[in-house]
Amino acid sequence: MQEFTAFLAQTKPKLPFLWPASLKLSQLNPVPQKYRPSRRLRLRQKAKSDAAGGADDITRLKTSFDVSESIRTLQTRRWRIHDLQYLLLFAFIIFSLSIIPPAPFIKTAVLLGLGLLLLMPITQQFFLPSLPIWTYLLYFFSSRFIDASYRPHIWVKVLPALENVLYGANLSNILSAHTHPILDVLAWLPYGIAHFALPLICSVLLFLFAAPGTMPVFARAFGYMCMLGVTIQLILPCTPPWYEKANGLEPAHYGMEGSPAGLARIDELFGVDMYTTSFTTAPVPFGAFPSLHSGNAVLEALFMQYCFPRFRGVFIMYVAWIWWATMYLNHHYAIDLVGGGIIAAVAYYVSRATWLPRPQADKSTRWEYEFVELGDRPRTLDEEYGYGHAGDDGYGLGLLERRGLGDSDEWTLGSSSSFDSLSRGDTVCGSSSSTPGILSPTTPDDDMRHVMVGLTPQGDIWSGERVAQESEVSEVVVLR
Repeated sequence: MQEFTAFLAQTKPKLPFLWPASLKLSQLNPVPQKYRPSRRLRLRQKAKSDAAGGADDITRLKTSFDVSESIRTLQTRRWRIHDLQYLLLFAFIIFSLSIIPPAPFIKTAVLLGLGLLLLMPITQQFFLPSLPIWTYLLYFFSSRFIDASYRPHIWVKVLPALENVLYGANLSNILSAHTHPILDVLAWLPYGIAHFALPLICSVLLFLFAAPGTMPVFARAFGYMCMLGVTIQLILPCTPPWYEKANGLEPAHYGMEGSPAGLARIDELFGVDMYTTSFTTAPVPFGAFPSLHSGNAVLEALFMQYCFPRFRGVFIMYVAWIWWATMYLNHHYAIDLVGGGIIAAVAYYVSRATWLPRPQADKSTRWEYEFVELGDRPRTLDEEYGYGHAGDDGYGLGLLERRGLGDSDEWTLGSSSSFDSLSRGDTVCGSSSSTPGILSPTTPDDDMRHVMVGLTPQGDIWSGERVAQESEVSEVVVLR
């Protein structure tokens, strides 16, 4: 435990595996030269940063186990409209626990354990952003206990009809008409293995190599997308292709068993029961639309190509691979895949436009970042953000909100890699080492200095100043 705490306490920890010191991951993922800052600009910005004494480490992780720290933060917190998401999550948790058969000690232990994980700072920084994922898992597995009298009609003919109207044929039946053990294995790898492993793998890669704050945004988008998908499946239950193949268009009813469909051949091939029992007793056997296999793959591909655009082709190929696998194994219609892809795209683009940190081309790992820019659209100078770095509110709730005054959350030009976005008028979220407690750039104060930075038509840097009193630079206003 002491070694783990010491690792988290490092300001610039090394990667937990061997990697050539001369090779940066950014070299494998370059950006066009026209988007890179000039050498003169990099030197000017480095001089500004050095003169200010360097930036606070926004990548610092919490190492405290003291629950009272989080309780004090909650007592003094200014609650925002975005915090309503936690009321929604806890409503889903309470609903899920209430429909599970009576087990008061287990349910109490679950709530106490969850509360402890969310209050200890060392676990809070990981479990709070991923709370939508844990809520989704509880919601999904407990949905089997919803009484049939409260469930809606099961639609048997809707998806086959849409499939024929949109595509002129049932693509799932066509792809699954001819099977082969080699094709079975090729379909099993993404559908039965990668689908369950990739969310964790993508989270680790985004945590290590993307901008600080990227992984929490991915976790929230993933969890909320899955919760929406399960809700649609419960409100609009539809039969998958394997039902049509086994029962035709006969009406379905609750209580019928699910089916592993093509995955049964994998169990026979390896002589084990990996999928037959689990799919036969699936909590939502008639949850064909939308396909969360498709939604997960599309969301993972979108986040990964955003952070690692050099490998965009690989991510697109994976989506196409799992789309083929779901239809070949007779688990989804093509319309299900499109539906899952749509809700994934909505989750991604909403996150990207508002909360997703922008990657910087000259940074290889999260520990090299001095600041981050959030979202795509231009910001005004009165919008501040928090995502769990030094100066945040301590509880991590600032990830999905525009924050007000922080301890050290100030506006700064930062490093050179984001000057292209700065020149468009976007604001920067970061931290500087100026006097603690200084007000935000939009708060009137006699001790603030305004610095305007821009480019002349010849490309040289010019600046102008309006100084109320002698003080250190505390803000940057970029002219459009």
